[in-house]
Amino acid sequence: MSRKFMLAALAASLLVAGCGTNVVNPVTGRTERSAMSLQQEVETGRKAHQDVLKEYTPVDDPRLQAYVTALGRKLAAQSHRAELDWHFTVLDSPEVNAFALPGGYVYVTRGILAYMENEADLAGVMGHEIGHVTARHGAQRATQQQNAGFGVLAATVLGAVLESRGMDGATNLAGQLSQNAAAGYIASYSREQELQADELGAEYLARNQYDPRHMVDVIQVLKDQEQYANDQARAQGRPAGGGNHWLASHPSNDQRLQRIRDEAAMLTGGKPVDENRAAFLKAIEGMGFGDSPAQGLVRGQRFLHPSLDIALTAPAGWTLQNGSDTLTVLAPQRDAALILQPVPPKAGASHDEILRRWGAEQGRTDARTLNGLKATHFSGVRRNAQGQRGMAELTLVTSAQGAVYALVYAAKDGQTLQARRPSLAQAEESFRALTAEDRQLARPWKIALRPFPAGGFTELAKGSVLNEVQLKLLNGQYGGTNAGDGGARPAPAAGRLVKTVVAQ
Repeated sequence: MSRKFMLAALAASLLVAGCGTNVVNPVTGRTERSAMSLQQEVETGRKAHQDVLKEYTPVDDPRLQAYVTALGRKLAAQSHRAELDWHFTVLDSPEVNAFALPGGYVYVTRGILAYMENEADLAGVMGHEIGHVTARHGAQRATQQQNAGFGVLAATVLGAVLESRGMDGATNLAGQLSQNAAAGYIASYSREQELQADELGAEYLARNQYDPRHMVDVIQVLKDQEQYANDQARAQGRPAGGGNHWLASHPSNDQRLQRIRDEAAMLTGGKPVDENRAAFLKAIEGMGFGDSPAQGLVRGQRFLHPSLDIALTAPAGWTLQNGSDTLTVLAPQRDAALILQPVPPKAGASHDEILRRWGAEQGRTDARTLNGLKATHFSGVRRNAQGQRGMAELTLVTSAQGAVYALVYAAKDGQTLQARRPSLAQAEESFRALTAEDRQLARPWKIALRPFPAGGFTELAKGSVLNEVQLKLLNGQYGGTNAGDGGARPAPAAGRLVKTVVAQ
């Protein structure tokens, strides 16, 4: 999320920056050559902020938004750029993420809020992102790319940012894979920039009388998420995450932990204020958890969208990736996928018209039904808007509400497509209107607070939609070590309020 919009922001800044200007860095006090002035930086952030709001919806909870804004402004007032007009937004996304745009625009997702333990932890997350802004890391990246040559950046930005709204599933899949490394290089912060933001976050905690060691807790949350994902992959027979992607350019969480421990030990901020756990828990109580109903819900192997009245089940071992306007059913080997996309009403009044406008030429067209829904399958040659011809395969299906969806077959090559065809067909054939069982599963999830029971997480899980391991992760108990001193994490005391997740 952050990478996509940083790409857009950097591209916009370079278009207006010309040859650059000399700017004093507010954090270091040193003069540096920059692709954009301080005023251009603010304007870049303002424009990119509008793009963020077009793609992602803020959480519909004025009380939570006000709480996060108040905390953000408190931290920013003690930062190196207190004069900026700061904006803080909670995004309705389950991703464990936070990011910032140049000029004072900071975002946290409800996904990362769920895994924080107290206000001081959240202050650490926001302080880190404020640090990216105060140190002008976005402008520095833009300057580096301008020096490298704008033509290269522009090509990469176009490939990484622009998303097709057509039905070229195989082309899009291949394009996304080929763009990952380049897009990450353009958009990601350097190791030193990430570490500097960690240190600034700790400094801003200390300036606000929070214990700076809470920055260590924040890094531990990321480390726990990383470990949980790796453990789940191994349990499912998938390879654990490695370093062969653009995240490898960031400092490891182990390295960040050690460096921020050293930084926190050197900072003194007087007597630390209370971590304000009670106020934080009150702010997130009732907050949505997991997928948003407005974007559809993933429940195990099922995708459920109550408002659209559609559902689909992934084959065993396949994963569901729910995007803003597409659902990808991805093979375990990550070499094939079934991509579900809505077809715009203007594309045609019938399946035949849609296929004709899409460019279907030679091939086979079969009328069929999917669980009582009208469908048309096409396999053959398609001519795209540029006049290029290639093989394509998809099924159009009309939902019970009358909307048309495309189920696009995608694979790295023809041989792989044939090998994965039975599973692709199985996923396609599961497309349906929601059943009574589906609707029961589709009830939204929310954060609830419960006194920690004497029976521990095993007992807590009996009244939750999460299992024991997931509840430990939610409450900072996954992995069994304490981020601050390396010792064992004590279990919550009986009766202490902890987080759980329940169905509404």
